[in-house]
Amino acid sequence: QLETLEQEEQERLELRAHPVERRTHMVSHQHGMTVMKTIREGEAEPQCQSFSYGQAELRGLLLEGASLLLLRVLACRRAVPPSLVFPAIDTEGHLCTSSY
Repeated sequence: QLETLEQEEQERLELRAHPVERRTHMVSHQHGMTVMKTIREGEAEPQCQSFSYGQAELRGLLLEGASLLLLRVLACRRAVPPSLVFPAIDTEGHLCTSSY
């Protein structure tokens, strides 16, 4: 019964005079999860987006940290069950599926 309570991701690309910084902050709460995404390109003002998902949509959610743990367990067992699919959150902050 592992559950992600909070997760922070940060990515920075240095492209000569045009750096790009992306931050994603995910927080679990009583009714589900909120994903806040911030993108800043060069010297421009940061652009922020927020998405909220309910508990029903997130049942079985597999975020990046949990995915790495699952991959290690599967590697140790040297077996992947057929049709192993989980809900996940993509790089844009939208709900998607992750299959193994």
